[in-house]
Amino acid sequence: MADRYLHLTGTAPGRFLTRRLGLPQPAPLRRWTLETPRLDGPLLHLTAGTPAIRDGLAKVLATTGLTVETRAARPAGIVLDATGVASARGLAEVHAALHPVVRSLAPGGRIVVIGTPPTVEDHHQAAAQQALEGFVRSLGKEVGRGSTVQLLRLPADGAPEAAESTLRFLLSPRSAYVSGQVIELTAAAPGSVPDWAAPLAGRTALVTGAARGIGASVASVLARDGAHVIALDVPGAQDDLVRTADRLGATALPLDITAPDAAARIAAAAPDGLDVLVHNAGITRDRRLANMPAERWAQVIEVNLDSVLRTTDELLASGALNRGGRIVATASIAGIAGNDGQTNYAASKAGVIGLVRSLGPRAAAEHGVTVNAVSPGFIETRMTAAVPFLIREAGRRMNSLSQGGLPADVAEAVAWFAQPASGAVNGQVLRVCGQSLLGA
Repeated sequence: MADRYLHLTGTAPGRFLTRRLGLPQPAPLRRWTLETPRLDGPLLHLTAGTPAIRDGLAKVLATTGLTVETRAARPAGIVLDATGVASARGLAEVHAALHPVVRSLAPGGRIVVIGTPPTVEDHHQAAAQQALEGFVRSLGKEVGRGSTVQLLRLPADGAPEAAESTLRFLLSPRSAYVSGQVIELTAAAPGSVPDWAAPLAGRTALVTGAARGIGASVASVLARDGAHVIALDVPGAQDDLVRTADRLGATALPLDITAPDAAARIAAAAPDGLDVLVHNAGITRDRRLANMPAERWAQVIEVNLDSVLRTTDELLASGALNRGGRIVATASIAGIAGNDGQTNYAASKAGVIGLVRSLGPRAAAEHGVTVNAVSPGFIETRMTAAVPFLIREAGRRMNSLSQGGLPADVAEAVAWFAQPASGAVNGQVLRVCGQSLLGA
């Protein structure tokens, strides 16, 4: 559904009116297309403190396709290496580095602050590095004009090369609706990507709930990136499922993910094993708890959480997920902040977050598989189009970008998680919400 307010604010009268009334002024977001695959302008590389990874990071930044400079009048992106900030006094260097240049960031620009995890051995370092999180989240609410700000934490004993896929994502139009996020990498070595134009070439990906909406967009982006996609959805959505699969050259698999033999049938559909498993299928059965019968509770938990746990366990145990594989689940902002009338849905999506944080380290150690989740906020779909007007408008504006996201925004994040080079990204929950004003 078209966002007429966003269109209005793109006109001269609309800008004048909204400015006078103090209303949100969302900027159109620049998303990835074949014509606009990267940001326009140079990448400004700054430092605070005495970072230990300076040379290695510079080499990684050079792979993003942006021209890396130490001075730029109108940068498309700014990367601040703050890994050397280890005290409260050291935070002054963060201010000194960004204060003179933040206004010069181009519209739709990117700022990435690079830090390290707070350590229990040094409470001064922990305080300084944790301070960067509050700094980034606040700056993300200040920059405006469609720009975004993230914090990327590199392990103290890790190589900067493991951050390449993440920096390529964060410093590109693919991350247009991601802001105010903290991403923490492990020390795992990244897989190789011979061709960054098709990073999933030769890999098989299964997407549940793929007939329409976000699932269809995820399937489309994974296919664009070279994967052979198996598109799964309930038999009742078979017509839409087949149309989606035919459009992408994918395989349609009509299947109820809650069926007892779902994992076995998925494995049979991928005889050479799965490289990417995307748990996207989900339902809502909204009602306040006092009015919610047991069957409405059970349906949501079964589809959104229990089937995810069951099929994941069975596919890992059977070896149907290849080593170097990727599991990406779909959580929700509701699972983080809660939502009136959605105790069942919020419980199921919070459960997905628990699954990711617990299983990620063990799956990597035992099976060579990473486990992550996307957590969408207000995304423009047929479901949100049916929301009453005032509630829909509030949902669109209650984030730092003052607009709803698109299914493609979620899909781009899934594709980043799915890449072989994202081996150091594990146990992460990425909010694709334009930095929602709700939740942590």
